[in-house]
Amino acid sequence: MFGDMMGMMGKLKDTQRKVEETKKRLDTVTLEESTTDGLLTVEITANRKIKKIQVDDSLLQDKEQLEDYLILTLNKAIEKATQVNETELAAVAKEGMPNIPGMDSFFK
Repeated sequence: MFGDMMGMMGKLKDTQRKVEETKKRLDTVTLEESTTDGLLTVEITANRKIKKIQVDDSLLQDKEQLEDYLILTLNKAIEKATQVNETELAAVAKEGMPNIPGMDSFFK
């Protein structure tokens, strides 16, 4: 019984290490989101860190339009990054979970 418990604890520690490695790797995964007209582009990591914002000069003439574009595009970029982040981390966590009956329903 204790052997099983020690094995599970070891597997959980290994999974925790893999999750941390995945988080570091997600810092290098870059996603891009642009407005449909291409006037504004946001570059973000899968850990939701903004890396770059490119604004076409024509948007600098209309503050309200620029603000609207920023809000919409940043929200889309964050949503996309969150989806990638959660999918990657869930896959690592699911892979490393000990075989406990009923636990698999948490990852569906």
